[in-house]
Amino acid sequence: MRAVRTTSAAPSRTPGPSAPDGRTGPGPDLFLLAVAVSGISLSAPLIAATVAPALAIAFWRNAMAVGALTLPALLRHRAELRAMGRRNILLAAAAGALLALHFALWLPSLHMTSVASSTALVTTTPIWTTLLLRLRGRNSPALVWAGTAVAFAGVVLLTGVDLTLSPRALAGDALALGGGMAAAGYVLLGAEVRRTVSTIAYTYVCYATTAVLLLVACLVAGADLGSGYDAETWVKLAVLTLTAQLLGHSLINRVVRGLGPSVTSTAILLETPGAALIAALWLGQTPPAAVYAALVVILAGLALVVRGNSGSAPRGSRTGTV
Repeated sequence: MRAVRTTSAAPSRTPGPSAPDGRTGPGPDLFLLAVAVSGISLSAPLIAATVAPALAIAFWRNAMAVGALTLPALLRHRAELRAMGRRNILLAAAAGALLALHFALWLPSLHMTSVASSTALVTTTPIWTTLLLRLRGRNSPALVWAGTAVAFAGVVLLTGVDLTLSPRALAGDALALGGGMAAAGYVLLGAEVRRTVSTIAYTYVCYATTAVLLLVACLVAGADLGSGYDAETWVKLAVLTLTAQLLGHSLINRVVRGLGPSVTSTAILLETPGAALIAALWLGQTPPAAVYAALVVILAGLALVVRGNSGSAPRGSRTGTV
C-alpha cells in the first residue's frame, strides 16, 4: 500500500476513491508524458491542414473527446462524479471555460501566422502562470523574473519578424499570446482539482463545459459544423481528437499530479520545435532564420522560469492552491 502524504500547504480533505490513478512510480508517468508531448506537437500542423472553421475544429475535438470518455466516466467513475462536490465541479467548469477561450483565441491564429510563431507564443503559459502566482502573493526568485524577461525578449523578436511580413500575422501572434494566457488559468485550476479528483472525472467535466461553450460560439458566429465537410476533414478531426486531446491534454492532466508542474511544463516546451519541424516537413512552412532564433530565446527564457519555480517550490506542494 502506498503511504499517504501529508503537507501543511494542502487543506485537510478526503480524496475521491480514484484520485491516485494507480501510480506506482515516476517511470510510467515519464513515458506517458513523452506520449503526451508527441500528441500535442501534432496539434498545430493538423489544425492548419484541416479545412474547417477554427471554432468548429475546437468544438469537435472536445465534443469527440467527451464522447470517448462518456462510457468509462459513467461506468467506472459515476460515484466519484456525484461526490466531487460543488467546489471541484465549479473549478473544473471554470477550467473548461478557460480552455474554450484558449482554443477560441489560438486556433484562428494558426491560419493567420506561421505554425512555428503561433505555437511558440501559445506555449508562453509558464510565464503567465508565474505572474498569476505572484498576484496571489507567492514570491518568485530572481531566476524566474530573469527568465520571464528573456522570454519576453524572444516574444518581441518573434512578433517583430512577423510584423515585417504582414499585419495579419501580427494579429495572429496576438491571438496566440492571448491563448497562452487563458491556458495559464486552465493549468492552475486543473492542478487544484487534480489534487483530489481522478483524471477521467476532471477531464469529463472540463471538456464537456468546453464543448458546450464552443458550440454556443459556433452557433452565434454561424460557423459550419459539418454540412460542408468531406471525409478527409472528418478523419483529420478524429486524428486531432485522439492525438492532441486524448493523448495530449488528458495525459498531461494525468501526470501533472505525480510529476508536478515543473517537470511537466519543461517537457511541454518541446511542442514548439516539434510542431515547427512537423509543419516544415508536412506543410512546407519554412520560416525565416530569425524566427528560429526567436524560438531559441523563448525556450531559454521558459527553461529559466520553470527551473526557478522548481527550486523555490517546497516538496509536496508543487501544485499550489487556487
